[in-house]
Amino acid sequence: MNNQNPGFKRILLKLSGESLAGKDKTGISPEILKYFVAEVEKAYELGVQIGIVIGGGNIFRGISSGAVHMDRTTADHMGMLATVINSLALKDALVSRGLPAVVLSAVRTDGITEFYSIRKARNFLEEKHIVIVAGGTGNPYFTTDTAAVLRAIEIRADAVLKGTRVDGVYNADPEKVEDAFRFDELTYMEVVKKELKVMDTTAITLSMENNLPIIVFNFDKADNLQRIVKGDSIGTIVRR
Repeated sequence: MNNQNPGFKRILLKLSGESLAGKDKTGISPEILKYFVAEVEKAYELGVQIGIVIGGGNIFRGISSGAVHMDRTTADHMGMLATVINSLALKDALVSRGLPAVVLSAVRTDGITEFYSIRKARNFLEEKHIVIVAGGTGNPYFTTDTAAVLRAIEIRADAVLKGTRVDGVYNADPEKVEDAFRFDELTYMEVVKKELKVMDTTAITLSMENNLPIIVFNFDKADNLQRIVKGDSIGTIVRR
């Protein structure tokens, strides 16, 4: 393992399920999965402890149009199970690459995953496992963004790294507005007041209360995760 001192000792990487689908917008792309593993491996080789939360939007989202006529609790439970499917796929790809990985689920899927507990998560991280936390918070009405922040706090991560397809937080959608401005740094309150789409308000508030930095960066650009772990300034950081 590389002896270079990383900028962080422990991180929580938040990825969207939609990004795992690639151009097809649904399902799991083998090529994207392979890319995910390669990027995580680069960070892992630096000695950083890695927790991962991945959404389920490529399979089902509780707030999607397909769930409009469903009971919200049922729809959210389906979304939680979708995160389990993605987490298992990611774990399998990591293990196939020779990286130790485990899935801990906040919803019971006995015989398929281990049930999440703070103690288990911390122990696996100390044992150099990549810990993938599935099932959201285990409760409906909470997003995977909130779940990521909650788990980051529980495992005592140094920061949440939110991988997206853009290179930070903008004052408008950079894919639609040509002169959109990118922020290098924001406070939690600026995110709330400006109604910036970093994470939902619950996640931002929880981060603020626990002084947990959030870094939003372009995960689609190779080596960005590795560079952040090394301490490079990439994307937008949200903190006090």
